Amino acid sequence: MQRYILRRLALGALTAWLVSLLIFAILRIAPGDVALMILSEEEDAIYSQEMVDNLREELGLNRSLPEQYVVWLSDWVTLDWGTSLFNDHEVFDVFMEKLPVTLELSIVTVTISTILGIPVGVIMALKQDSWIDYVLRIWALAGLSMPSFWTATLLLVGGVYFLNWRPPIGYVSIVEDPARNLNQYLWPSLILGYATMATKARMMRSTMLEVLRQDYIRTAHAKGLRFVVVVNRHALKNALIPVVTIIGVSIALIMGGSVIMERIFTLPGIGNFLVSGMQQRDYPVVQSLIMFFAMWIVFVNLVVDLTYGWLDPRIRFD
Repeated sequence: MQRYILRRLALGALTAWLVSLLIFAILRIAPGDVALMILSEEEDAIYSQEMVDNLREELGLNRSLPEQYVVWLSDWVTLDWGTSLFNDHEVFDVFMEKLPVTLELSIVTVTISTILGIPVGVIMALKQDSWIDYVLRIWALAGLSMPSFWTATLLLVGGVYFLNWRPPIGYVSIVEDPARNLNQYLWPSLILGYATMATKARMMRSTMLEVLRQDYIRTAHAKGLRFVVVVNRHALKNALIPVVTIIGVSIALIMGGSVIMERIFTLPGIGNFLVSGMQQRDYPVVQSLIMFFAMWIVFVNLVVDLTYGWLDPRIRFD
């Protein structure tokens, strides 16, 4: 087990390093000069080449690319994420301020998609080839086919133009008004979790059908155990093993997918912060946040793999 964890940590570190190189390279080869963008923010801005050179030196953009990369990566590891190029705010401080919003959105989304997706998958398996199964399979296929931003657009446009309904836009802290806060998260969570909910339901259906055909399930029935007991005690736990992967991947992807939902529903989370940084080519913001997402995905995947051993004692890592 220890060897396996060390291997996964090493692989995760290598993955994060390659991602950091890719992000750094893409931002640096993008057209335009950040110093010029900063100086041109004001209308009718007048600046000389000397002012541009001084600003580039102040921002460290006149250093060689390898030197810029090493300085940034070493600072990121020590949680010194630098300051925004446009407002002088500490990136890490702003990140910590916005993190609870994204975390709450992710937690609510994963909770809703798991609570609804797994029972739907079980129902689909138990009602195989019935009209209920067909309806739920169509629902799941629609969830997998439509991207979240398209679903959100349909909801907003349809609600406003046809039903005269407007979902809550904006943000209120859970401390100020818990009911309104949860109401604000309900729709973005349902939309963001639709695809993962459908994925969990389909996976649960296929694994449940496979488990229900096993010999030990037939033996349990032959012993006279009630159907509910057989499903809950013997079939469900084994059928959940592959679904754990989907849940783990969804935790990672939902946090990344929150970028779009935060933008549409004006939630002041990390996603909104990242989009603003991309629009302005704010190097410290974009590099630091994408590195965080990469490390988050590595961590979640490790936890998912280790959870396998708890769910199925037959799985060994050595």
